Amino acid sequence: MRHVTAVLGLACAAFVGAGAPAAGQSIFSKLGSKAKQVANDKANQAMDSAVSKAAQAVVCAVTDIACISKAKASGKPIKVTDASGKPVSSADSAAAISAAASQAASAAQPVLDSATGAGAAAATAAPMSNTVLVNYDFVPGDRVLFAEDFAGDNIGDFPKRLDLVSGNFEVAESNGARFLRATGLGQVKIPLPEALPQRFTLEFDFDGDRTQGWVNAIQFADPAVATAGMSKIEFRPDYGGVAGPVTAEVHLDANAIHHPTHVAVMADGAYVKAYLNGVRVANVPKAQLGRTKGIWILVNGNQADPASISNIRVAEGGKPLYDALAAKGRVATHGILFDVGSNQIRAESTPTLKSISDMLTAHPELKLMIEGHTDNVGSAESNQSLSERRAAAVKQYLVTTAHIDAARLSTKGYGSSKPIASNTTAEGRQENRRVELVKM
Repeated sequence: MRHVTAVLGLACAAFVGAGAPAAGQSIFSKLGSKAKQVANDKANQAMDSAVSKAAQAVVCAVTDIACISKAKASGKPIKVTDASGKPVSSADSAAAISAAASQAASAAQPVLDSATGAGAAAATAAPMSNTVLVNYDFVPGDRVLFAEDFAGDNIGDFPKRLDLVSGNFEVAESNGARFLRATGLGQVKIPLPEALPQRFTLEFDFDGDRTQGWVNAIQFADPAVATAGMSKIEFRPDYGGVAGPVTAEVHLDANAIHHPTHVAVMADGAYVKAYLNGVRVANVPKAQLGRTKGIWILVNGNQADPASISNIRVAEGGKPLYDALAAKGRVATHGILFDVGSNQIRAESTPTLKSISDMLTAHPELKLMIEGHTDNVGSAESNQSLSERRAAAVKQYLVTTAHIDAARLSTKGYGSSKPIASNTTAEGRQENRRVELVKM
């Protein structure tokens, strides 16, 4: 076991309420003063170097495992594209690079036939990653309100779809993945098309200075308003004090620690939970978070280890599965996640899969068609095959792990042929990558 402070530079997740002291402000000032000492010319030199490396990147298709593996082994930067040569999202690019070996292995695994549910050499369990999760019950919302991977922005620019509040930020790229980068104290706003609903989820990847700790504050009301400073979540180094009346401190197993840090927040009214890298670090039943048309993220970086934000997703939480299924006869789930180009189910899918198995156990008369759907990145043929294998993997998990009768489950893949949103936006592509459950 390893203390979170030693590895991530995090000690607590503090939900700040109306009576909280202003200790967090002194922390921000302390770190901000230090960041201001960094020379601007060093930042420019680092950016020039990053751009130069990006220009020399090896170009690989997202499905070309051999190309990605060879480039990775050579130590060269990798630029991942779809079959037509168009860059894929930074999330897909990063996952393709990190999962190249596991994709090759899972591609060789037999899966259940999508039509019959059988196979000549069916595996005894669905292909699933071995990420370690602790108290992980996060289920992402289904209706995407905002998603951003910075694929549509130029390197060196401030992203078009975010608002700058303070500091200096720029889009950077590494190994084909794009992110928002800061070398000092700064804050950005995620503008939303509507006020946050009572049930919502927020996710993003964060990386920063782990030698001296980093600050990451998420605020849910305009900080320009006097009382808004009390409506936030802080992840910050342990300076011997807390910024609010509610704190949570965790010890992370070494297997659960990886970089960047995946930050997730799940809110249901006043009940709020926060997670870092699949570990629940705060469980607060009466948090005072705002519900406005924006989310503000405060970060602090330095030249040696800049702060970065990537793969932002904000979504409205849906109804319980059975209620939604009973109302419309079908329900789309976005909580079943797979490695890029693979039918290997990621461990973060466990809470959603458990919800499905619990529903099937509670309603033994219920029979389901499991449908796989993709976005339009890649060829129609590869997307069709992928959607079939993913639907079959979900069935295989429910049968072998949750012990659901296989006769109650059928599968079908539709590839990218049935989008529910436009594939021209990050939000739309996220909506279209889904597993649907249809009542039979």
